[in-house]
Amino acid sequence: MNISYRTILLVIALALALRGYEWVRYDHRMPWTPLSMAAPIGPFTTRKIGGLAEDTPFCHALLEEAAIRYSPLPPVKAGPDCGYDNGVALTRQKSQLDGIRYSPAARTSCPMAVSLVLWEKQIVNAAAFRHFGTTVDEIITYGSYSCRRIGGGQTGAFSEHAQANAIDIAAFRLADGRTVSVAGHWNADDERSRFLREVRDGACELFSTTLSPDYNKAHEDHLHFDQARRGGSRYCR
Repeated sequence: MNISYRTILLVIALALALRGYEWVRYDHRMPWTPLSMAAPIGPFTTRKIGGLAEDTPFCHALLEEAAIRYSPLPPVKAGPDCGYDNGVALTRQKSQLDGIRYSPAARTSCPMAVSLVLWEKQIVNAAAFRHFGTTVDEIITYGSYSCRRIGGGQTGAFSEHAQANAIDIAAFRLADGRTVSVAGHWNADDERSRFLREVRDGACELFSTTLSPDYNKAHEDHLHFDQARRGGSRYCR
């Protein structure tokens, strides 16, 4: 059978096109592929996390996919601007090995919990091992849910904390017992400050808002993360 050179090129082109179609269809970096806890952080990860606010069952499934112990929280309603109906608590204990503990326990919206787990797994522990040769055992926070306005004043827009859609990170306790705090080590000019800046920069790829001491004096002792609904856009400082 005589097969022309043109036919061979056509078959090769078709095979490459089909392979490209499969890549585009399933690649985690594409906006239409579902969020996966196993996939690296991509350009549309924040937008996909934002979509979890309308799909709590899938949000729970993602935490289960990552083998994360969590407990759904009862809905909270505290006026027109405060409360949540998709809250979860990350229920890790010191003897468990499925992730970093939060002190106090992280009680956030489910999308925030997914964001935190991705941040821990893909950014925090990698940075800790790179700078300290160990992992993070505990993250100390100033809490998540709080029915208050931005800046804590009596007027103005309500904070993302008012919907359990934010968390403030104060310090990291390493597995070897050392503690790295935002207040004490942000400007230390050593591996501690480099670690803090690396986990801040990594958070910028996951959260809609990431604020640090570089933003203003109100954030000199913590990192603020939230998932404000911005259609995938981010603010990092």
